[in-house]
Amino acid sequence: MKRLLITVAVAAALALPVLASPVLAAPAFAEDVTVTITGVHPRGGEILVALQTKDEYLQPRGSYGAKAASPAANGTVTVTIPGVAPGAYSVSVLHDENGDGAMAMAANGMPKEGWAMLNGDKLRAAPTFDATSFAVGAAPVKLTVPMIYFPE
Repeated sequence: MKRLLITVAVAAALALPVLASPVLAAPAFAEDVTVTITGVHPRGGEILVALQTKDEYLQPRGSYGAKAASPAANGTVTVTIPGVAPGAYSVSVLHDENGDGAMAMAANGMPKEGWAMLNGDKLRAAPTFDATSFAVGAAPVKLTVPMIYFPE
């Protein structure tokens, strides 16, 4: 049951459209957020990364986002999101293998595509903002999250 709760919550978060960083001038004291995703499988498609505030958490929207190509071999993908305003954010990652911008789900409710959240590999219940968030302050932020794939 815990696995199903986690899956449903993560799928909801990953179904959000990835937004580009604002085109307007970055806010004062804005910092770069670099997300390193480990354990990425070479399944094609794109890696979508989104940052969400507490109000946006697990909703189909995000304050910042970026995309990267899927790797050619098992490995690591690094994405930098520039100009993130100070505050608390959660990071959601989707390996969008089929290019539809949403988490593909199996008939049993489990994700068919890879996903990651900060501390996602340690979750034993539905994710909360406090358990999966980080702070952006007056220095660049570097995060590492492992990609999670469920067996097919």
